[in-house]
Amino acid sequence: MSNQKVSTKRASATSYKVSFRDRFRTALKLHKENSIQTLLDILRQPTNSLMTILVLAIALALPSAFYLFMTNAKAVSQSWDGGIKMALYLEDSATEKQAQELLTELNLRPEFKQVTFVSKEDALREFKDYSGFGDALDYLDNNPMPYTITLEPTASFSDPAALETLAQELADLAQVDQAKLDSDWIKKYNSILTISEQVATFVSLMLALGVLLIVGNTIRLAILNRREEIQVIKLVGATDAFIRRPFLYAGFWYGLIAALLAALMVNIVFVLLKQSTSQLAQLYSSEFSLLGLAPSFTLGLLVIGALLGLTGAWVSVRKHLKDINPQ
Repeated sequence: MSNQKVSTKRASATSYKVSFRDRFRTALKLHKENSIQTLLDILRQPTNSLMTILVLAIALALPSAFYLFMTNAKAVSQSWDGGIKMALYLEDSATEKQAQELLTELNLRPEFKQVTFVSKEDALREFKDYSGFGDALDYLDNNPMPYTITLEPTASFSDPAALETLAQELADLAQVDQAKLDSDWIKKYNSILTISEQVATFVSLMLALGVLLIVGNTIRLAILNRREEIQVIKLVGATDAFIRRPFLYAGFWYGLIAALLAALMVNIVFVLLKQSTSQLAQLYSSEFSLLGLAPSFTLGLLVIGALLGLTGAWVSVRKHLKDINPQ
C-alpha cells in the first residue's frame, strides 16, 4: 500500500515537471516580445533616440571611411607596383655602338619583358617638352643627355628586394654610370600608408570606446528613469535577468541602427566622390575606379555595431541594476 502511495506521488511530481522544450519556447517568446517592444519604444521617442543614434553613427562612420580610404589607397599602390621600371644611364664616354650592344645583351636576359633604347637626341627632346626650358636648351653647345636604356621587369622579377639587387648588379656594368629604380617614391607612399593605417586603427579603437560609453550612459539614464518600476517588479519576485533583458535589447538596437546609418553615410560619400575620382583618373590616363564598401565589411560593421551596443548596455546594466533594491 505504501509503495503504491510513493509511486503515485512520483507520478504526480513527474506530471508537473516542465520540459526543456517548453522552457526553450517560453524563453524564445520572451526574447521576441522584449526585442520588438524595445524597438517600438525607441521609435516612439524619435527625438531623443535619433540624437543618440546619430552620434553613434558618426562614431562608426569615421572608421569605416578610414577603411574605405585605405582600401583605395592600397589599390592605387598595387597598380603602381606592377609598373615599376628601371633606367640605366650610360657613361658620357659611351658610344652608340656600345649602347646598342648592351641593349642586345639585356634583351636576352629573362628578367625583362621590355627593353627600350633612348638616344641622346630623344632624351633631350623629351626633356625640352616636359621641363619648360626648351628655348634655353637651344643655346647649349653639346647635348648633355646620356644614352638611356629603360627596362620593364617581368612579373616574376617584380619583388622590390630582387629589383634592388638587380639594379646594383647592372650599375656595376662597364658602360653604366647609374641604375635608377622608380620605386623610391612608391616606398615612401607605402610608408605613409602604414603610418596612416596605424593612426586609423588607434582612432577606431578610441571611437569604439566612445560608442561603449555613449550606449552605457544612455542605458544608465533609462535605468534611472525606471527606477521605481524596477523596485516594484523586484518586490514581486522578478529576477535580474528578467529586468536586464529589455535594456540589453535597447543597446543592441542602438548599435545596429547606428551601424546601418553609418554604412549609409559612407556609401553616400562614395557615390558623391566616385564620378570626380573617375574624371581625375582619366586626366592621368588611368583606369582606376573608386572602390566602395565590400558587402563583407558592411556585414561586419553591422555585427560590430550591435556587439558594441550590447556590450555597453551589459556593462551599464550590471553596474547600476544592483544598486536598485526594493524598499
